[in-house]
Amino acid sequence: MKQGNVVVGLLAGAAIGAVLGILFAPEKGSDTRKKIANKGKDSLDDLKNKYNDAIDHLTSKLDKAKNEGLKMYEDDTELIENTKR
Repeated sequence: MKQGNVVVGLLAGAAIGAVLGILFAPEKGSDTRKKIANKGKDSLDDLKNKYNDAIDHLTSKLDKAKNEGLKMYEDDTELIENTKR
């Protein structure tokens, strides 16, 4: 199983457990709804942060690969030019 799937599964399980715990807690309905909304917002914020971190990581890797490719191209171009002389 991929690590990303495990993380998503754990987050989903934690969110479901939190919501069920809040639903069965003996509090006023308005308080419960606020808690559910806050938990949902916190989970969404956490998910957005993880998404942005993944995008930043991928962007960094792509930039690195691009720079390495450009360096290889420049080195090969220089080698070809030197061979022609």
